[in-house]
Formats: sequence, structure tokens, C-alpha cells
Amino acid sequence: MRKNKASILPIRIIGDKILRQKAREVDELNSETRKFIEDLTATMYEKDGVGLAAPQTGKSLRIFVVDPYWYKEGAKKSPFVFINPRFKEFSGEVEAEEGCLSLPDVYAAVKRAEKVVIEARNEKGENFTLTATGIFARALQHEYDHLDGILFIDKVPKLGRVSISRKIRELKHTTNAEGENIRY
Repeated sequence: MRKNKASILPIRIIGDKILRQKAREVDELNSETRKFIEDLTATMYEKDGVGLAAPQTGKSLRIFVVDPYWYKEGAKKSPFVFINPRFKEFSGEVEAEEGCLSLPDVYAAVKRAEKVVIEARNEKGENFTLTATGIFARALQHEYDHLDGILFIDKVPKLGRVSISRKIRELKHTTNAEGENIRY
């Protein structure tokens, strides 16, 4: 049997209502869910992201994929799939600039935990626990926030939002009455 080629999914942009909703738990890991995970992963790479959450593609599912090192010279693509993730531990704090595929050309400094411990299921339905630091920990926290309807700009202090507020307003005006993006 021949495998179907992964599809590239459209990215939802700020202003789209699904980005502000809490995603639902994945009850069953079936062929449709596995195909979606393949598409989500392919889309992350196609759009040059280090992570991508299901709500960013219009699906209210507690799933995200992360591959924080694939873009480095000589690195191979090694995506991690997180289904129904839960953080178990946070430690330290570090501030760094973030961006997001759902907020094109918007960047701001955000404080996040330096180290995290997270539990989830993978695409095979196996439970696992992972400890991450640095950019990996940051990507996990960023993508997890998407599952709860939180965008990285929500974590930017009010003073820091001044410089990005115009761009955010412009992006929000690219959605239709249903809250779906019409320009990106």
C-alpha cells in the first residue's frame, strides 16, 4: 500500500477565533489523526517553523509538533509529536525574542522557563516524559500556549506591546466575519 503525501495546511493568523480557544483533548489516535500529524509536521517545515500547534491550522486538538534544531547546518529533521501534553515542572527564567507563524513579521522579547519537564503521548500513542532546556524548552512552552488560546504577545509587557501593536491591528483586519484569515 502506498502512503499518501503530506498536505501543507493553511496557517491561521491572529484575529482568527480558533487561536483564542482552548483546544480539546485527543480521545482516539486513529488514521485520520495520524494523517493530520503528518500534515502538521510537513507544514511546520514548509513554513520554516520550529514548532506548530493544531489550532494554528484550524483544528481544535491538543496536538503540537516541535523540531527546534532542524534548521541548523548539518542537522536532520527529527520532529517530536506531543498529544495531550502536560507540563510537570518549570525552573529558571530566561528572556528571548519570539515570533510565531500566526503573527507574521511580529517579534518581541518574552520571559519563559529555562527548563521544563513535559509528559505527552507520541504519534504511536506511547506515553513519554521529556526534559528540555534552551530553545527546545521555549518552543514547547510557546506551542503549549496555543493549545490554551494564548499567543506569545499576551506575555509581552504592555510597554513592549507598543512597538508591535500597529502590526497586530493590521493582521487582525485580515480576517473575515467567521474569524478566518483571508490574506495569508
